[in-house]
Amino acid sequence: MYSLARDLLFRLSPETSHELSLDLLGAGGRLGLNGLLCKKPAALPVKIMGLEFANPVGLAAGLDKNGDAIDGLGQLGFGFLEIGTVTPRPQPGNPKPRLFRLPEAQAIINRMGFNNHGVDYLLERVRAARYRGVLGINIGKNFDTPVERAVDDYLIGLEKVYPHASYVTVNVSSPNTPGLRSLQFGDSLRQLLEALRRRQEDLAVEHGRRVPLAIKIAPDMSDEETVEVARALVDAGMDAVIATNTTLSREGVEGLLHGDEAGGLSGAPVRDKSTHTVKVLAAELGGRLPIIAVGGITEGCDAAEKIAAGASLVQIYSGFIYKGPKLIREAVDAIAALPRT
Repeated sequence: MYSLARDLLFRLSPETSHELSLDLLGAGGRLGLNGLLCKKPAALPVKIMGLEFANPVGLAAGLDKNGDAIDGLGQLGFGFLEIGTVTPRPQPGNPKPRLFRLPEAQAIINRMGFNNHGVDYLLERVRAARYRGVLGINIGKNFDTPVERAVDDYLIGLEKVYPHASYVTVNVSSPNTPGLRSLQFGDSLRQLLEALRRRQEDLAVEHGRRVPLAIKIAPDMSDEETVEVARALVDAGMDAVIATNTTLSREGVEGLLHGDEAGGLSGAPVRDKSTHTVKVLAAELGGRLPIIAVGGITEGCDAAEKIAAGASLVQIYSGFIYKGPKLIREAVDAIAALPRT
C-alpha cells in the first residue's frame, strides 16, 4: 500500500508531496487510523538520558518541522519523535525549488533553510497532541540573526520548548543557514554550550525537572574536529550527541539528475560518513555520552550497523520517505537480533 501511495506522491513536486503527506498523516492521526496501516515493531525498550524509549528507532527532525502530524507519526511505531527545526520567529526559508529527490541513490538534497511557522505555533501543536511518547524538539537560529548573536536565539528556543519537550536538540550543523556550522568549533561552541547549560540548570529548578540537551553535528568534520567536539560536549555537561546531519559531499550522486543541486545530501550516500562519525565519537566518548545515530538508514541492517558502531538510538528520515513505516519494524528487528554484549 505504501509503495502505491509513494508512487502517486512522487509524481508531485517533492515539497508538494511532502506537505500533502504530512496533511494525510495528520488526518489519519486525528482519526486514529494510522496504526491500522502497518504492523507495529516489537517492544525493545532503551533507557538513556533518564528517558525510557519504547524502542530505539525514532523519527529524525526535518520531516515535521511544525509539529503538525505528531499524533499521526506517533501511531506508526516509532520509539520516539523529534520535531523541528524550529526558530524563535517564523521564517519562509530559502527560495523554491529547494527539495530534490534522487531515487536512483535513495537520496534527498534539501536547502530548505529552516522554513517554519515559529516556536509559538509549534508549541500550540504540541499542546494539542495526544501523543505521550518521547518527544524531542529541535531548535535553531533565525537566518537573519547574526552568528555572533546566535546564542540569544538558542536560549529563546530552549526557554520556550523546555516545559513541553522530553529532550531538546540544538541544531548547529545544518548547511543551509549561513554561518551556522561555525558554531560547532572552538570558542563559539564552548560559549554556546556553557550558556545552554547554565539556562538548563535554571529551567530545571523553575520547572522541577531536568530536560536533557542533545547537540546535532555534521558528518563533514575531520576525525580530529569530531574528537574536539566530543570533548567540548563532555566538558559542558551535555546529555547526548546526534550524529549526523546532512552532508555537503556529493559522493555517490555524481552525474545523477539534481545531484549537483546546492544543499544538504541525505539518504543512502551519507550512510558511511555518518557511521564513521559515530565510531569516532564512540571511541572518544567511551560511554560518557550517549550517541543518537542518523544518516543513511534505508534498511534494517543499516540501523543495526549504527548500534554496533556505538550508538544507543537511531533516527530515520530519508529512508522513511522511500520505504515507509515498514522500515521502522525492520530496523527494530535488526537491532534486536544483534548479539548482546
